[in-house]
Amino acid sequence: MVQGNKIRIMVVDDSALARSLIIKGLSAHPRMEIVGFAINTLDAKRKIPQLRPDVVTMDVEMPGQSGIDFLKEYLPSHPIPVILVSSLNLKVFDALSAGAVDFVRKPEPQDNKDAFITALAQKILIASMSRVRTHPAARPAVNSAARPAGGAAAGLAGVLAGGAAKALGPSPALNHVIIGLGASTGGTEATLEVMKRLPADIPAMVIVQHMPKGFTQMYAERLNRLCKMEVREAKSGDELRRGLALVAPADLQCRIVRIGDKYTISCMPGEKVSGHRPSVDAMFQSISEVVRCKTVGIIMTGMGQDGAAGLLAMRQKGAYTIGQDKESCVVYGMPMVAHDIGAVCVQASCENIANVLLRHLQTL
Repeated sequence: MVQGNKIRIMVVDDSALARSLIIKGLSAHPRMEIVGFAINTLDAKRKIPQLRPDVVTMDVEMPGQSGIDFLKEYLPSHPIPVILVSSLNLKVFDALSAGAVDFVRKPEPQDNKDAFITALAQKILIASMSRVRTHPAARPAVNSAARPAGGAAAGLAGVLAGGAAKALGPSPALNHVIIGLGASTGGTEATLEVMKRLPADIPAMVIVQHMPKGFTQMYAERLNRLCKMEVREAKSGDELRRGLALVAPADLQCRIVRIGDKYTISCMPGEKVSGHRPSVDAMFQSISEVVRCKTVGIIMTGMGQDGAAGLLAMRQKGAYTIGQDKESCVVYGMPMVAHDIGAVCVQASCENIANVLLRHLQTL
């Protein structure tokens, strides 16, 4: 974690144009210092020990070893926060899986370069305070119990953190449950960790993940391939139903709408809420205001406080609420604020949130 001093940054990109843009843009930031650059991952391996950067920005696709392979090889023994600077490419999610903290979309010639630098600088600030995850193959298995928000242990005896989820079955009550999940930095992989442990007949889900425009559809498709339930990017008018998880599209506010005894989703342009569009708060608040059936709110890793107030509103209306614990968060910000204001019923590790959710659903 970097505190007080300037954040030391190393830029890794084979494009001289991209390097120049990033170095010039970040050098003007009062909190940042460019300590050097590398033209490929081999160059980066030589220079990182000498330059000792606090954060590395890295292109995903470069000649020779890719950024993905570099992360898999280097991070387990040399944990350092890496922000990806990527074109609109599905491989960015493989790089996040390998341990990168976050990513920004590399600008096209017609894009606003100042907006790109602003977004990159914000993510570097967050990355400097993050917990670096290593590649899954290098991490020991985790099997932590759920903890009530007050801190005492709550037993989940006999349930393995990585176990395959059995179908919930035809319980009519579960046809009338809505689950909202919100995450930011570190959330692409944390949300996958939860979703892949859930059965195909999970109650209706809505997911808000802070992500650059263009990537939410690819992210939804990735979840759909890797998880048992159907997952797709939401569009206005989609009906919430059991077995379907909808991912809020980037740059649109996503809210739940009640029509009679059915619930649909609204994805519309609008002002940012809690600094974001889509906003976890906007989604959670809509659940608290319009949903008349049983609800669950889950808040996961991310900087800031988006989602905390909305989760509290849900809990005050009777929702069951789960917060990711500090130890498993890349950034313990959003879940911490939610916990501190009393919005969280129970805390659990990323690997165990699915178990906590399923145990609760079995009581309905």
